[in-house]
Amino acid sequence: MAVAAWEALFRAQVSIMRRLSAEFPTEVMSLNEYDVLFNISRAPGRHLRLKELNRHVLISQPSVSRLVDRLAARGWVEKSHDPLDGRGTIVQLTAKGFQEFRRAAIHHMEAITDRVGGTLDEAELRQLIDLCDRLREAQGQPPANPHAAE
Repeated sequence: MAVAAWEALFRAQVSIMRRLSAEFPTEVMSLNEYDVLFNISRAPGRHLRLKELNRHVLISQPSVSRLVDRLAARGWVEKSHDPLDGRGTIVQLTAKGFQEFRRAAIHHMEAITDRVGGTLDEAELRQLIDLCDRLREAQGQPPANPHAAE
């Protein structure tokens, strides 16, 4: 039963992600760029160590480094050396980057609401959040959004 449940969860996630990616609301920003900006925007002070960013995004580490370089070239993030670890890099969201992120986020949230919220009722959404949080916690990860059910 665990394998069937995993397969169902995985296939649903892939189907939704493909649809969201195809419908991503802006020609200015890719879904992967959005994912990087989203994770940086949620960090305290809107900055994050590159190593930590790699743990949270959906793409591979070399791809994240190249993507961050492209975002820096556009003025959406700034890179600096980590003062606590000279080998590390801090990635900071700029005001321009946050503005572009917010613009895309509004449309992206509407698409998610349509794709997921249009299919499940509020009780089912809360149950899905609880189940996914339990699965993450069992893997040693914190809940994705501790305030999502509020």
